[in-house]
Amino acid sequence: MSRRVRLCVLAAGLLATAALFLAACLELPRFGGDRHPYGDRAVHAALLRHTANAVSAVNFDQRALDTLGEESILFASVLGTVVLLRQTSDERRTAPAPARVTARTRRYGLLLLPVTLLIGLYVVAHGQLSPGGGFQGGVVVATAVHLLYIAVDYRALERVRPLGPYEIADAAGEAAYVLVGAGGLVAGAAYLANVLPYGTFGTLASGGTVPLLNAAVGVEVAAAVVVLLARFLGQALEIEGGDGKGSDRKGSDGKGSDRKGSPA
Repeated sequence: MSRRVRLCVLAAGLLATAALFLAACLELPRFGGDRHPYGDRAVHAALLRHTANAVSAVNFDQRALDTLGEESILFASVLGTVVLLRQTSDERRTAPAPARVTARTRRYGLLLLPVTLLIGLYVVAHGQLSPGGGFQGGVVVATAVHLLYIAVDYRALERVRPLGPYEIADAAGEAAYVLVGAGGLVAGAAYLANVLPYGTFGTLASGGTVPLLNAAVGVEVAAAVVVLLARFLGQALEIEGGDGKGSDRKGSDGKGSDRKGSPA
């Protein structure tokens, strides 16, 4: 295929896409108007299934299959990172030096760690009731773990962050979402159908399968972020080749770890 033909095919595709977007935009409700057909239907469906947070109802009920795809993208990203950044047999990692952290930084970091962890767990647990959910709360939980790196040093982070359990938790969160969805098939409905009792509106047990799927996402996201950061932080540590010449597989400048006892 010549360059001219490829450009013609590209132009035709872009024109067709632009026409579809234009047709869709012309049918959108007027901005600021009182006609919101999609929002009205989403809120009605959320209230019908006793889910106070309409956004979570959309994510984990009305379009739960799309959320499975989003969660699977993150899971695949973690899996690819683990495979690509694994340490080979002819490499060894230099242990970081002890950290020197000011007393004020240590004090406030250690104070914020349990508070941040509690907030993250709260956001996950109340995802069907208030703004937030598994994606947001999972990131907050992972952030809480890494406050130990800021308040103490990289060695302290490694002691509370064994990668094995977090990698298992990542896979377990993904599997839990898939299995909850299969429960709809067992009940004789569609995959990821909300087949559990809806419970009392405004309580933690409300929403049927929504809190279960939300919790599965929270576990997967928290563990995934921890594993991703661990792999990338590990690459910043000096990795020496088997020949002892200090060669770095990822282009280290040979300076080793910094004052914080962290990746340079």
